[in-house]
Amino acid sequence: MSNKQMHINVNILSSGSHGASWRSPLGNPLGYIQIEHYQQIAKIAERGLLDAVFLADALAIAFDPKASPSWALDPAVIVAGMAAVTRRIGFIATASTTFSHPYNIARTFSSLDHVSHGRVGWNVVTTYDERAAGNFGERNLPKHADRYARAAEFVDVVQALWDSWEDDALILDRAAGHFADPAKIHAIDHNQAYFSVTGPLQIPRSPQGRPLLVQAGSSEQGRDLAARYAEAVFSVQQDLGEAKAYYADVKRRAAAYGRDPDSISILPGLFVIVAASEAEARQRRKTLDKLAGEDNLLARFAGQLGLNAAELDLDRPVPEHLLTTINNYMGTRGFVEATLSLARNRSLTVRDIIARGGGAHRLVVGSPQQIADTMEHWVNERAADGFNIMCDVFPSGLEAFVDLVVPELQKRGLFRREYTGTTLRDHYGLPRPASVFADAPLPGQPRDGDGRWEVAL
Repeated sequence: MSNKQMHINVNILSSGSHGASWRSPLGNPLGYIQIEHYQQIAKIAERGLLDAVFLADALAIAFDPKASPSWALDPAVIVAGMAAVTRRIGFIATASTTFSHPYNIARTFSSLDHVSHGRVGWNVVTTYDERAAGNFGERNLPKHADRYARAAEFVDVVQALWDSWEDDALILDRAAGHFADPAKIHAIDHNQAYFSVTGPLQIPRSPQGRPLLVQAGSSEQGRDLAARYAEAVFSVQQDLGEAKAYYADVKRRAAAYGRDPDSISILPGLFVIVAASEAEARQRRKTLDKLAGEDNLLARFAGQLGLNAAELDLDRPVPEHLLTTINNYMGTRGFVEATLSLARNRSLTVRDIIARGGGAHRLVVGSPQQIADTMEHWVNERAADGFNIMCDVFPSGLEAFVDLVVPELQKRGLFRREYTGTTLRDHYGLPRPASVFADAPLPGQPRDGDGRWEVAL
């Protein structure tokens, strides 16, 4: 039995991760545009002592809006709404570096960190959907290498802006009329290949100093970006051996950048369908699959990979000539590689691949003990430091995980029994970084237990 405490986030995908979630009597087809839906999920996640709620994002409408809801509300708005009804759970929101500006992102996430009293992280991504380019006045996406070069400079600028106020820049001396010390508020004067930004940020340094940096990418450039900057990595692996190789590679790259590899948490996605017994869990999955229908499941699988569903047969392997098509697809590299790892196994039919998660995140169906077994095994094998879990239908799928799996993990000594800190960095066991503009690490403005600035009244 391992004594290592794992990290667990829940990834909210509209009504749930199963394609039929919005059609299920347990689901909410309008939840994806209702803040109450997200607030309910956040409260359940906090009851389960999870590290954070994770929000993906997209900058274009769903490929097939007839089939299911997609991302709609701005993740920053959702985070603000969830933070208002919780006290400890963290929030990780996705924002693209391809069609944003560093000042806007720095301001938004610093604002959220203040509003939530230090519970926010930024998931750094580059946009892969060509259709998004037209929404921002462009004909095409930048080349893959250019997107990642821009992303690296983007993060440098954002971090400098977050640091542009030293920790003790606020004086708040009412009697003398001194609000802040201008000598401790710094222009960043950044002028490089992609950005020219003067600074400083207009907001004092946030409770965490810098919001947690998260990255979700599996390409060579994505791994390098993660190793250089990320404090948590959302990865996509189906196979244990490939997960171990990815884990070791990112940790090795981090060490090459002079970072402590143990300061980065690798969190594979894990789609869980759980019930009190394996039989009940499998029946739950069967009910959802029947509701979706085989044709819709096949169409969804094909659509995720840019394939024509008519070229696939559920009861045969993926045709070999389509493997090259999948490999060249301009989707997320992690999903592409996860699918290829299964499709190259000629003993697996398309139906088998869909049964394992459709080539995206690994799907596990079973009892609390079975779910805990696989999570423990991957952590012990150094394939994961924790997981970004996905649930079939919200909120019931998350309730089952919180009420059934979390106690099992706690019994095994693998998960916390209470929050021991107030910030997302606390949950991940990470220190509050000093401003790069400070001559030496300085104590931050005193804060109470919620991360609020203390001001004598």
